[in-house]
Amino acid sequence: MTVTLLDATPASAAAPATTPVPDKPSLIGLDRQALGEALAGIGVPERQIRMRVGQLWHWLYVRGASDFSEMTNVSKDLRAQLDAAFTIARPEMVSEMISTDGTRKWLFRFPPRGAGRPVEIETVYIPEEGRGTLCVSSQVGCTLTCSFCHTGTQRLVRNLTAEEILSQILVARDRLGDFPKGETPAGAAVPSEGRLVTNIVMMGMGEPLYNFDAVKTALLIASDGDGLSLSKRRITLSTSGVVPMIERTGSEIGCMLAISLHAVRDELRDELVPINKKWNLAELLEACRNYPGLNNARRITFEYVMLKDVNDSLADARELVRLLKGIPAKINLIPFNPWPGSPYECSDWEQIEAFAEVVNRAGYASPIRTPRGRDIFAACGQLKSETERLRARERAALEASAAGRA
Repeated sequence: MTVTLLDATPASAAAPATTPVPDKPSLIGLDRQALGEALAGIGVPERQIRMRVGQLWHWLYVRGASDFSEMTNVSKDLRAQLDAAFTIARPEMVSEMISTDGTRKWLFRFPPRGAGRPVEIETVYIPEEGRGTLCVSSQVGCTLTCSFCHTGTQRLVRNLTAEEILSQILVARDRLGDFPKGETPAGAAVPSEGRLVTNIVMMGMGEPLYNFDAVKTALLIASDGDGLSLSKRRITLSTSGVVPMIERTGSEIGCMLAISLHAVRDELRDELVPINKKWNLAELLEACRNYPGLNNARRITFEYVMLKDVNDSLADARELVRLLKGIPAKINLIPFNPWPGSPYECSDWEQIEAFAEVVNRAGYASPIRTPRGRDIFAACGQLKSETERLRARERAALEASAAGRA
């Protein structure tokens, strides 16, 4: 397998602006009310604010503007005011890696914002037939220490802001030519028609429900019908089981829900997903049964990583069926994606298929997730910003080595 590491510095005048000036706040990630307050703060007359908010919203989220100079139906004087007070520039892209299967992984750098120095996160784009899925991060690092997850080996540095969460979507659409007048890179693996970013999954770095307010703001903007206009049925938030926030996710965000389950017994889940010690399987599944809007058309996805001789027996499959009885659900079986130093192996393919057969016979859809982007450490559970320990050259060497072993 081969890995392509690209210089992500914009090379043309048409490329989006990057690296916002740190002393200017960004307008990206503000809801309409906050955007109106920002405009009032620079002297925009009250009678104009609603109109100006609508103009800015359209330019930011429909047209994908990253510089105020692009806003041609806004007066030059107001554009100058906006530029003096705010930024809408994209974050710095450190690298873009492209897998042999078309998966793309971006490494973004954001300002310290209390972390002491700039921070980095990873975002992954997965092209498939008929859709393109963007895996978005919500935190720099993670607190959960799930034993099978590479991201969990990095300590939590800080939460991402709503701006930083949304920026991942905006840059992906920039790079793929998914805004009006944008051009898709030659040879890029993307859906053959329609939008190129069709689905958002909050399954990147971090636990989204430990950053609820910023995630909520970002996802409500992403699903706004006058902006990015992503259907809430195409936005999935994955949690490891922050039980008290599950009901609020359904009632306040209204997106699809995914649960990182991975075990059917508390003693094993305590080891694999340590948050289980705080909220056990019984509490988690009760919260799932009460998820607002849950029905057969809006099923909960249960994610189950397949670990050889750990959680992949047919007895485990039967217990999984028993636990989920009465919950409209599908089960995503995830072949374990290896990473350096991991103590686990992926289940044999025959065993994964046998496990899936038990679940299918019980009436649950149980697709086996095709591993994507393994050669660039972009697969499920492999995301990890090496901000604190690896320089870019060392990252490239590590990932090239992994590609050689794949």
